[in-house]
Amino acid sequence: MKCPVCEKGKLTKKKIDYTYKEWYFGKYDADICNKCGESFFTEEASDLIEKKARELALWGIEKKTKISHSGNSLIVRIPKAIANFVEIEEGEEVTIRPEGKKKLIVDATH
Repeated sequence: MKCPVCEKGKLTKKKIDYTYKEWYFGKYDADICNKCGESFFTEEASDLIEKKARELALWGIEKKTKISHSGNSLIVRIPKAIANFVEIEEGEEVTIRPEGKKKLIVDATH
């Protein structure tokens, strides 16, 4: 089968690692292009990855929020589902730092 991305390579079946952010899900069946390296998980593998994401409570965890204003500061509201997942509570101290332009890291580990 020809690669739908580069249209030059051939797809071969292989088991490859799947990670989401820093979470490792395991190895799953995929078709890999021998030219561009693009990977395509099989339908069965996609179902297994989704099941694993749900088990890890990662399914749908990403949320959008808006920057607000309070006094002389900008504030970010953390949605309850994310706060519960990372086990942080109101009043807990966190460290916030920039990581490049337009990216912030909030770290609750001390």
